[in-house]
Amino acid sequence: MVKIIWGCGLAWYDLRFGTSQPRFKSGHPHFIFMADLLNKVKIFVNDSFKGKNILHFERTLYWINYFRPNADKALQIAAYAHDIERAYRTAEIAAIHKKSEKGFQDDEFLKHHQERGAEIIGEFLIKEGASKELIERVKMLVLKHEHGGNEDQDLLKDCDTLSFFETNADMFIKEKAKILGKKKVKSKFDWMFNRLSSNKVKEVARPLYLNALEDLEKQAE
Repeated sequence: MVKIIWGCGLAWYDLRFGTSQPRFKSGHPHFIFMADLLNKVKIFVNDSFKGKNILHFERTLYWINYFRPNADKALQIAAYAHDIERAYRTAEIAAIHKKSEKGFQDDEFLKHHQERGAEIIGEFLIKEGASKELIERVKMLVLKHEHGGNEDQDLLKDCDTLSFFETNADMFIKEKAKILGKKKVKSKFDWMFNRLSSNKVKEVARPLYLNALEDLEKQAE
């Protein structure tokens, strides 16, 4: 069962500017462009995935806004588009984690996932006329969303992880475990939880992680 946390009285974030006191009023052209750009990214990602996995992207963005109420548009865009490589993944790349002893943590697999994802969203933003500064920041974030690095890259990684346990763990338990085995799926769960940088995020994720392990143990291979 997918377990989604709505807590702390926070409403769902839509296309908010990213600060409690926006530098521009809602009718300002810059405000409209940035809000419209995020919306275009959402459409591009959703279309690329043919409507699948959307909840994971929405929840990653939700947690970004939750833990960083003044998140800038680059961070919000990176949150929604961080996994875009998966929509264009070749069979050759998909086979890497199946053959590797490291499974989903294979270095070559993760490197390609991050680098190709940064290229794809970067190319899209160029076509949409985004600034070079914003494009480079989005790419910088996507390039490290699996391993983290600076404070913003760590936050994206942590929110991705939290959203994963909310929205994708069930699929790994019910589908991936039958193909790859419980051992690789458990290793994926352990790795994702242990990579969390923030203790605050870790406490939110802990019950989801433990529930996932329990459900995995019950699942027949």
